[in-house]
Amino acid sequence: MLLIDNLTKSFGGSPAVKSATIAVSEPAMIGIIGRSGAGKSTLLRMLNRLTDATSGAITFEGRDITNLRGSAKRQWQSQCAMIFQQFNLVPRMDVVSNVLHGTLNRRSTMATMFNLYPTDDIHRAIEILDRLGIAQHAPKRAEALSGGQQQRVAIARALMQDPKIILADEPIASLDPMNAQVVMQSLRRIHEEDGRMVIANLHTLDTARRYCDRVIGMRDGKIVFDGTPAQLTTGAARDIYGADDTFSEAATSTEIETLDAATVLIRQAETV
Repeated sequence: MLLIDNLTKSFGGSPAVKSATIAVSEPAMIGIIGRSGAGKSTLLRMLNRLTDATSGAITFEGRDITNLRGSAKRQWQSQCAMIFQQFNLVPRMDVVSNVLHGTLNRRSTMATMFNLYPTDDIHRAIEILDRLGIAQHAPKRAEALSGGQQQRVAIARALMQDPKIILADEPIASLDPMNAQVVMQSLRRIHEEDGRMVIANLHTLDTARRYCDRVIGMRDGKIVFDGTPAQLTTGAARDIYGADDTFSEAATSTEIETLDAATVLIRQAETV
């Protein structure tokens, strides 16, 4: 279904992603973990074509999307929706209009300029908001909502595109634990109920283990782990986050599985 083949991205001669290869045969919920700067966000941006690859190829359902241009590129981006850490909503616009922005790729320039939407699209936007538990906030400005609610608005906007893939770049990094749980449960439910592929960059091992079918670990731009949550062992965590042998021997397997990247690095420093 999705094949990423030897994908590389360099900035000024420095590779951010190095020969990444991932094959996905069917819709799944995939978590990508790793330290800050490991190349996770760059990988997702290449998938969505927000960033062009330096080399390698991305194929989806037999179609090479690596070098798409113009309308073909926009069509792909409508099928491969992106959710960002900072929501990327229009703060002073009402919630339902923000959700309707998910239809921009298939609307005329004139309709976009005058903010004109078909009645069917408005009803569908409200239905999606209701599905995510925030329909009552539809007439409010986006800026009046909490961070967790705004992220659910961003998810609703992505669903308005009716995408085959949803990419989530650190979707819960700026949220408190309760809102983070609601957002991850929403993404998991979308995967299970709609059969959509969801690929999310995550900053905690525990989150990846709890919600994902498959976990990919990146370190210094390279994929160093690709397996099930059950295979995310102490040794695998050490490979992903670069913890040394002293740290690995001192920590139990359970501790490593539940520590986030920041805690791993702090404890590693404390053992030196």
